[in-house]
Parts: sequence; C-alpha cells; structure tokens
Amino acid sequence: MRSHNSSNYVVAVNLSTVIKGIFIFLFTLLTIFSISGILTSLKPEYRITSSSVNQVAQNVKGSTLYKLFTLENRAFSATSPEEADWPEPSDLMLELATNISFEDPRSLLGRELPGFSIFDSHILVAGEGTDYTNMPHESIPPEEALNPENDAPTQNTDSLENPNEDGEKPPSTTGDKETVQLYFTHNRESFLPHLKGVTDPDLAHHSEVNVTKIGDRLKEELEGLGIGTKVDKTDVIGNLNNKGLEYYSAYDESRPIAKEAMAENKDLLYLIDIHRDSIRGENTTITINGKSYAKLAFVIGAEHPNYEKNEKLARELHKMLNKQYKGISRGVFVKKGSGTNGKFNQDLSPNSILVEFGGVDNNFEELNRSTAAFADIFAQYYWEAEKVNHNLSEPPSSQ
Repeated sequence: MRSHNSSNYVVAVNLSTVIKGIFIFLFTLLTIFSISGILTSLKPEYRITSSSVNQVAQNVKGSTLYKLFTLENRAFSATSPEEADWPEPSDLMLELATNISFEDPRSLLGRELPGFSIFDSHILVAGEGTDYTNMPHESIPPEEALNPENDAPTQNTDSLENPNEDGEKPPSTTGDKETVQLYFTHNRESFLPHLKGVTDPDLAHHSEVNVTKIGDRLKEELEGLGIGTKVDKTDVIGNLNNKGLEYYSAYDESRPIAKEAMAENKDLLYLIDIHRDSIRGENTTITINGKSYAKLAFVIGAEHPNYEKNEKLARELHKMLNKQYKGISRGVFVKKGSGTNGKFNQDLSPNSILVEFGGVDNNFEELNRSTAAFADIFAQYYWEAEKVNHNLSEPPSSQ
C-alpha cells in the first residue's frame, strides 16, 4: 500500500512539473509576441535594418540576457559549437522542433522579433574573449550626428601625424603598381577620445577626424613594406545626405567606388573597407608587451556564392595576427539576413574584406599601433601569396 502511495506521489510530482513547464512555455510565447507587436509598430525602415536591433539593445543589455540563459543551461556559455556539450535527448528534440540552437541563445528570440538581425550573424572564428555578447555591432547614428555643422571640436590629435617615410627600403616592392584599394563605407565613424565634450557612442561621428585617418596611416605602412596602396576618401555619408537616402543605403553608395577602382586599375588585387565598431572599449582594447592596442575584427558578408574565398583570407589574417600579436584579432564574423547588407561589396572580389579597427573608445595612438600590426601581417601574407602565384622561390622585386 505504501509503495502504491509512493508511486502516486511520483506521478503527481511529474505531472506538476509538466504543467509548470507548459505555463512557462506559454508565458514565454506571450512575451515574445508582445515584444514582436511593439517592434512591428516601429517605422517600416526599422523593420528591415539594424535600427530594430538598436531599439532592443537600448532596453535589454545583451550580456544580461546571455548570462540569464547560461544559468539555465551551461551549453549556452560556449562561444562556438565545438565547445558546447552535446545536449540531452530532450534538448535535442526541442532544438529540432523549434530551431532554438543551444550554442546560440539569440535563437530563442531571433526567429520571432522583426529586425532582430544579429540572429543572422555568427562567429566563424572566435578570438580571445569573444562570444555572442560582444560581436561587432553596427549602430545607426541619429540624423544630427551626420550633419557636419554639428561636428564637435576635436582634441588630442597629435597622433594623427603620419610616420616618418625615411625608412629602409623594403626587400620587395610592387613598383608603380597600386595593388591594394582602401575605402570607407561609413567614412565619418569617429572616436570619442578625440571629440571634445562627446560621451554618447551614437554621436561618435565627425566629417574630418574619423576612420579615413586610419586609411592614411595604413597606406603609409603598406607602402613602407613595398605594397602600392591607394586610398579613396569619398564622403559616402555626405552623398547619402545630399540624396536624401537612409544610412543603411551606405553600401549601395560605396559600391561604385569599389567597382570603379577595379575597372580603372588592372593591377588591383585587394579591396579593404575600413570601419570602427560601435561597442565599448573593454571589448576593443588589449595590452600587448605593455602597450595598448585597438582590437581588430573581420566581417564577411555571406549572401553571395563566393564568400568562402573572402572568408579564407580573413581566417588566415586572423590566425597570423593572433600568432604574432596575441589577442589583437577578435575574430571572423559572418553576417547575412534581412537586417544587414549581406554582401558588403565583397562579391566584387575574392580578396575583399571589411575590417573593424577598434571601437568608439579607442584613441589614435592605439589605432596606429594596430594599423602597423595589420600592415605587418598583411605584407607577410601578401608576399607569401605572390611567391605561390608566381611559383618563385623569392618574392618579385621592383625590377
């Protein structure tokens, strides 16, 4: 009799657990649909751009949401599928039935929230300290930040001077050929340490002191290593303003720059679109040998057939960078989906990459060190590739 009562008690407890689980599931669905309803009431352009992500990010801190998930299931804490424990059979069934991935907590909401575009981005190669809470983030600046009349006074700009060009001649050179093209889709992205009185990351934009300064420095560094480099500093954002176009049209506006460069220069081999990230300094800064560097990140658009070739280039540069400058590369990130451009003009060339140099809190001393490090590694990659392409035991000379 006692055994029978015990059995009934177990059944009752199990039933109670099932009912509780059902109520939690229903409550979660109601919450999702409520948030979805709020977001769908936003302006139409917010539903198809990363502006919707900004609305979410302003109200819910990603790291907080992520940590809540990790408390419930430790598989959520893995930064890549290889690090995650194999899920329990019940977890696996849930994943198959709902498309919720146990390596990526964003999937709990990503399918339901319009414009939740970070769901369509993933970490291809994670650098040290990289996880889904600190992936590269592209913010949409307010209109006032894009008006040159609102430019803040600049400060601490001594480090913008270009390095002394009187160095040793490189052992290899492209001669008169310019084989690398640098350009800037978001050319007014700037850095808070150089904008007097500006503390809001969304306002870190400037018509003069911006990422184009990184391009100037990178050109000098690469040419000092024998690689002919051209910089196009077209004011893409100014063109958008003049045409009355939205910020998310920037890649359409910069596309002719890349196409024209390729059409006019038959020697062109590499396209590099230079950006800076919108996330804060704790995730974009690292100390190497006692000196502070801005971290780098590679972003690859996956919405074209040959993106694996660009991915291969980014992977190799990431690997080489972290081998010689431990931790400087945050990783390689793939983006696709309705909330992002998905190509970043990388379909134009198999050697096209988008590089994020630091974030809003980095200064040009840190950025210059990282630019020199990137040039160093890129040159190593470049000349090794030239050896392979020309089947030579030595790199081609200026002769």
